[in-house]
Amino acid sequence: MEQNNPVIEPEVAAEAPEQKEKEKWVFKPRQNPKWGTVTREGLTVGRGNNKKVVPPDEVFFLSTLGCTMRDIAQWFGVPEETMKYNFYDYWVKGQEQTKQRLRQAQIKLALSGNCSMLIWLGKNMLGQSDQPVNTESDQVLPWTDD
Repeated sequence: MEQNNPVIEPEVAAEAPEQKEKEKWVFKPRQNPKWGTVTREGLTVGRGNNKKVVPPDEVFFLSTLGCTMRDIAQWFGVPEETMKYNFYDYWVKGQEQTKQRLRQAQIKLALSGNCSMLIWLGKNMLGQSDQPVNTESDQVLPWTDD
């Protein structure tokens, strides 16, 4: 009695980079948070009537708006040290995302022909300046009578 075992070849995922879905940013809590307990909604900090839930997605969003750690701590009504210890990584990631988006917007504006932006990016990214740097250009050239 013969068994028909079909040969199954592995599927090769040939997706273009444009077709891949963007990875959703997922909250990964610290293993041992110093102040508070981790819940599904976020990090619960404080005791008794002072308990507050700080959602990490909101910390990330506020940091993309340019809020400082102090601003975010005041917004949630928690100590700044608690925010720094538990959410510093998310705050930094939000700040960096804002910088990247700003750079992209600046370069897009410059490449569309905005003269001011071209000059500004040339000075800051390429080290160009309005005043040429004089390196031995003021000295007289050597002259020989040979």
